[in-house]
Amino acid sequence: MNINEELVRNLKAVQATISQAAIDAGRNPRDIRLIGVSKQQPEDRIDASLAAGLRVFGENRVQEAEVRWLKRKNTFPDLEIHLIGPLQTNKVRSAIRLFDVIQTVDRERLAHTLGRVMAEEGRNLPCFVQVNTGEEEQKAGISTSDAEAFVRTCIDKYALNIVGLMCIPPAKDVAAPHFAFLQQMADQLNLPYTSMGMSGDYPAAVELGATHVRVGSAIFGDRTLNAPADH
Repeated sequence: MNINEELVRNLKAVQATISQAAIDAGRNPRDIRLIGVSKQQPEDRIDASLAAGLRVFGENRVQEAEVRWLKRKNTFPDLEIHLIGPLQTNKVRSAIRLFDVIQTVDRERLAHTLGRVMAEEGRNLPCFVQVNTGEEEQKAGISTSDAEAFVRTCIDKYALNIVGLMCIPPAKDVAAPHFAFLQQMADQLNLPYTSMGMSGDYPAAVELGATHVRVGSAIFGDRTLNAPADH
């Protein structure tokens, strides 16, 4: 079996696992969106996933995503590209022009810049607030104690279209309590979406309410470049 045949098999297996986890939790599998984390993957694997019908992808870096997706968007008009990595304010305009969803709003300066540039560009992208559920100093995300006020600020002060919350639990922790916490917070804030769950724990995320799961290696296999194993 070549790598592309293996990818198609992996994709079908992930989709089946999501469906079963949703059914077990009394949910509709159609309510869960699978995001293929394509960062730093070889181009042939991207083409194979597109041929297999995957249309929603997550990228960490604006520049890498521009190289990969600008031309493909002309070929596949139904593509949906999510920014799932930290966003620098000097990359905001490029991000708004390319991406369809921003999942990593995590500080007021960024929220301010996003609101201003979206107005200038005439785009009102759906955004997620990234919550640092593990309170890790080295990790991006708004603190849990500040999250509710920050969501209100994003909506009321900067007119951002905040549709949900996103988290990346600490690698050393059991992920489920973080997922449950994020879902409870989203419910309290009347936000319809939660982006949580990666290759090692996405079934638990689905069972606990995730509407978006970000799956990389379980679909694409190991990356050819060294990168943090956070999706």
